[in-house]
This record gives sequence, C-alpha cells and structure tokens, in this order.
Amino acid sequence: MRTLYRIITSLALLPLLALTVLPLSAVASEDPNVINPLRVSYIDGGVSFWRYGADDWVEAQINTPLATGDALYVASDGVLELQSGSRAFIRANGDSNIALINQTADFLQLKVTSGHVSFDLRSLPAPGYSIELDTPNAVFMIDHIGYYRVDVNDEVHFITRRGGRAAMTPAGGEAMNILPSEEIVVRGTDIAQAETYVAPDPDQWDLWNYDRSNNLVDAVSERYLPSGIAGARDLDLYGSWRVVPDYGSVWVPQNVPSGWVPYSTGRWIWDPYYQWTWVDDAPWGWAPFHYGRWVYLGGYWAWAPGPVVVSRPVYSPALVAFYGVSSHVSIGVSFGSGVGWIALSWGEPLIPWWGHRGFIGRPWWGGWHGPHMVNRAVVKPTTVINITNITYANTRVPNAIVATPSSDFGRNHLAQGAVRIRTQEQGMTHMRGELPIKPNQASLAGGAPRGARPPEAIRSRTVVSSRHAPEVKLPWRSSAAAPKPAQQRYVPTPKPADTLRRP
Repeated sequence: MRTLYRIITSLALLPLLALTVLPLSAVASEDPNVINPLRVSYIDGGVSFWRYGADDWVEAQINTPLATGDALYVASDGVLELQSGSRAFIRANGDSNIALINQTADFLQLKVTSGHVSFDLRSLPAPGYSIELDTPNAVFMIDHIGYYRVDVNDEVHFITRRGGRAAMTPAGGEAMNILPSEEIVVRGTDIAQAETYVAPDPDQWDLWNYDRSNNLVDAVSERYLPSGIAGARDLDLYGSWRVVPDYGSVWVPQNVPSGWVPYSTGRWIWDPYYQWTWVDDAPWGWAPFHYGRWVYLGGYWAWAPGPVVVSRPVYSPALVAFYGVSSHVSIGVSFGSGVGWIALSWGEPLIPWWGHRGFIGRPWWGGWHGPHMVNRAVVKPTTVINITNITYANTRVPNAIVATPSSDFGRNHLAQGAVRIRTQEQGMTHMRGELPIKPNQASLAGGAPRGARPPEAIRSRTVVSSRHAPEVKLPWRSSAAAPKPAQQRYVPTPKPADTLRRP
C-alpha cells in the first residue's frame, strides 16, 4: 500500500500531457450491462463448437467466451468444462449437447438435449444468480450452491448433492421442489410424470468432478485478484507472482517463447454482444487478456491486475488499442494495409468498440481500480480525454505491436510468427471506437479447424423452457441459412425452491 501511494502521488506531479477537458455532457455514459461470460476452461477429447450464423461446427477452443446462441457437442470420448466466476463449474461428457439460450449479469439459461452434465457450484457468480436448465420434458431452476447432475436420454434424471436444492416444472405439470440428496426422474413428453428417490451414491463421473473442483478452488492467485475472476488456478500453474516497484503485485508467465508479447498467439472472433474478442491459446490465457493490464519490466512482460478490491469483476473482450496500418509502414514484411494492436499498460483507458451510442469510442476504465493514466500522467476519474492525443506506453517496447493484413483479421489463427511492428510509426492511425473491419461467417470461429457435428436427432430435439430466447443479430446477411431452431414448449418460470410444494 505504501508503494502504491508513493506511485500515485509522484505521478500526480507529472504534467497532464495532451489532455482536453470537455463539457461533462461529453463524458462516457455508465458502464453497459457487463456480462462476465462463461468461458471454455477445459477440453479433453472431441468437443465441437457452433456459433449462431456459422456454416458449420468447429473444434472448440479453450478460453472461448460463450455468447447467446452458442452450442457445444461433447463426443463419446470428450470432456468439457465451462467456468462462471471463480467457483462455479459446468462439466459434460459422453455425447452431451449443450446450448446457451440466454445470459445476463445474474442469470444463465442452458438447454441440454442429451448426455451427462454436472453443475459444481462452490459459490454463485453474483448475488441473486440463478441457472435455468431446459431439458426435453422439464425445466429446472437452480439458485443455491451445491452439486447437481442431469442425465438426458429417453428420460431425464436430475440429482442434488452437497446441500443443493432446485425447483422443477415438468411439461404439462405443476412446479415442485427438489430437496438436497434427492433424485427426480421425469418421464413422458406432452404430460411428463415425475418420481423422486434418494440420490444414488456418487459414481466415477461425480467423484472426478469433486476432485477437479477441489484442485481448482482456493488457488493462491485468488489473493491477488478481485473477487470472482475465473482462471486463478491457471495462473498458479503457469507463472509466478512478484512485487515490483511502481506496480505492486504482478504475475509473470513461465516458458513463453523468446520475443513473446501479449495478444500475439490466438485468434480474434466475433461475439454478437462484445463484437471483436480475443481468444488466447495459452492454458492461462483467460484473466490476463480480459482484466487488468500488461506492463513491460525491462526485459520481460508482466500482467498487473491492479489493486485488489471486493467488487464484481468487469469483463472486457480484449484490453488493447487498435491501429490501422498503412502499407507504407516499414515492418519488414509486405502485406499491404492491415490492422495492429497493442496491450494496454498500467492504468490506461480502453476505448470501447462495442456497446451503445455514448459508450463506444469514449475512454473507459471499467473494472480498473488503480490510478487512471493517460500519457503516463494521472488524471482524475471525471476528466474527459481527447482520445486523438493518446500515446500508449507499450508502443515504445520494441516489436510489441502485433499486426495482420485486414483480410486475415478475425479469419485466421495468429501464430507466434505474426507480423511485429517495432514501434509506433508514421502510417499508423489509432482506431477509435467501432472498428472498420467487418466480420463474416469465418469470423465466428477465427480460423478454428472443422469439428464433428452432433447427430441431427440430438441437436434438434425439442426442450421445455420458461422464457423465449433473445434474438441473435448478425451484422451481415448470411449466405448459409442458419439451422432452424427446434420448436420450444413453454411453462411458467419455476419459483425459488424454498416456496414450492413437495411432489
């Protein structure tokens, strides 16, 4: 704390370079409805991914943030893990088909049309958080911590363990509650019948889930992060923390290739909510690319999450500044015009390219609790910045700007050999706000290899829901017709489990 105070007070004496104070009416509006999305946190074996509007399924990629309309298929040899917040895990195996119907800051709606899915909820991602699970003959509502499992085949089995309790509404029936350590079996379709039993003993799948969650929670890195950020155990496994002057606690990745820079190995994909989104290849590549800032410490890169506060984490699709790259820039490679990007440094603002009018293109420090920095000077939170005059600190680091031809952006995977620009030069223009790079169908997967399609009978199976799925809009007219969604049946939203009658 003493170090941080010295940093802030000394920086405050620097001249406020290239700042323009504008009328308060020009200040960016409040944060948008920030969704901390589910992330793909573990894959083993065959797992496929489909995003609404894509012409085919692709291999699922670790660190993909899921969006409304996404679907995942876990083959017979596959295992999938999704993570929400720091201590909520959803896992599937054995011919499971899962789709994300809806998500908001405090609600998640999934459908499962086949397979075996567990919900290991050591804590909920936010106060009042609830999960709706839609199956072929019943809707389940979960709003308590605990362990839950659903098996979907010709009938639906739902089990609660470790104090978990839920509510259920069957097709054509009335809502009922499911108490801890119970199994409910739902049979039939038009008018489903439910029977309750004592939960069976945990099997190998349950025990594997328990062990994996035990290994993921209570990570050492959690003490350095704002509460609720996913991926803390990954930081334990693939790097180390150290305290340095100016920035306090920073995390340094291990075993990165010589010359590595942030945002150089991965892919840009199109998210229907957050638009251009970075998906990093590294197994630790979640938190350092959606929260905090990257700093260069005279020979190596370190991730600085900033001061730790007890508040809800604020996700960003990437924390970079974008540049238009002219064909005249001397980069040693002839690729014509393109787009480049650089990781934001300590306290620098993000210029959003997504969101509503009044938010796009305005400096934003959402989720950053340290000093607000512009051109290496501290500014007050109420100061409005002339973004045409911002110079980003990391542009001074040799070869830190990553670039690709405009025709490749969002369409191909970026390897370690991506084009590097030594420093900011003439012929580079800071892109402010909405990016001029238009997505297409290929942008939904960012160059991921083609994956296995689930059987049609599984994918198109009708489920019961309590609410309509929101419309997913595409910024282009798709040449390939999206698969027709299965017809839904609707029931009243289940009430909290504590208020319902016994079956």
